[in-house]
Amino acid sequence: MVEAGEKKERVARMERFKSKIYLSMAVLILALVGLVCGDYESRAVEEANPVRVAEMQKDFRDLWLGHIFMIQHVVLVNVANDSSARDAAEKQVLANAKQIANTFTPFYGEARSEKLFTLLTSHYGSVKEYSEATIAGNTRQQDAALAHLASNADDIDVFFNGINPHHLPKGTVRGLIAAHGAHHVLQINQYKKKEYAKLEETWSMMRQHVYVIADTLMTALAKQFPDKFS
Repeated sequence: MVEAGEKKERVARMERFKSKIYLSMAVLILALVGLVCGDYESRAVEEANPVRVAEMQKDFRDLWLGHIFMIQHVVLVNVANDSSARDAAEKQVLANAKQIANTFTPFYGEARSEKLFTLLTSHYGSVKEYSEATIAGNTRQQDAALAHLASNADDIDVFFNGINPHHLPKGTVRGLIAAHGAHHVLQINQYKKKEYAKLEETWSMMRQHVYVIADTLMTALAKQFPDKFS
């Protein structure tokens, strides 16, 4: 009876987590509509060189694609319990996070770039925590990791809203990162359950979503600094 009760409570917690993700996505959609439709923003984008914007978007997409690829590698070596491979994979994840953060250095400076790197590192740490908890079957640690993911999404949202408030309204980045974190969680659970047939669909969803993250951040950057995209 106790075990059944714990399982029921576990399902309820996961449903509440999903509800928060859906709410975040609803806020995100409204915010993105505002980003696209504003007259001021349209004029700003027109001032930027569209070819240069497209080039930087492609490069930024590649970095975010590397992010999910390298974290997937960490998840796999966690399952295999290969400590040396895990250490090497983790170095790749952190190097990629540094590259993502460094993209913003020419616009916001070293200090803010370093702050973003810290936030991205924390994001990875929460995903790693959930992966290890799932392998161990530790539901309390899983819940703690989910809480850390949610808190980190809030922090990343505050960061980007603080440096680009006009083009990244409050809640925009939170919705993106919260959904992104949920994709990591889904992938980890599928590896744990050996649901290999579902992983290809999950990967496609993750890839398309990180492209949205990359494009949203780069478009906002081009709107804020059109002269740097000339």
